[in-house]
Amino acid sequence: MPSPTPPRRPDDLVQLLTRAERLAVRRLQGVLEAEGCSLDAWRVLASLSDGEGHHMTGLAEAAFLPPPTLTKLVDQLVDQNLVHRRVDPFDRRRILALLTPRGQEFWQRVDQAVRAARPSLGEGDDDLLRSLLGRLVATLEDSARV
Repeated sequence: MPSPTPPRRPDDLVQLLTRAERLAVRRLQGVLEAEGCSLDAWRVLASLSDGEGHHMTGLAEAAFLPPPTLTKLVDQLVDQNLVHRRVDPFDRRRILALLTPRGQEFWQRVDQAVRAARPSLGEGDDDLLRSLLGRLVATLEDSARV
């Protein structure tokens, strides 16, 4: 006789999301360390890889960093000639961060390594998970505004 399934707790989803995030980050950090890149730097470089140039406020949000920590990190990336800053042509009071040509090459190499190490769930499941997580984020953001 099969054992009864234990009742689901309200926090099961949070437990699974937390566990998945920690395992994914652990794997990602291993790949990034081999490339000489931190997780926070990877998040900043990923945002800047679109070539658009981003304000520090948006970068801080995208990288999940407080603004002072982001500023120190961007300073380090500037010192490594991976990022440069320029005045925003539409609002001269603001500064945009962009990848340098060296930063673009570095990003492409790191991104390729990350993609090669990323496990796949199988046909269509990666897209399904991405879609579901996107919906979850949107739902949580909407409910936080109420």
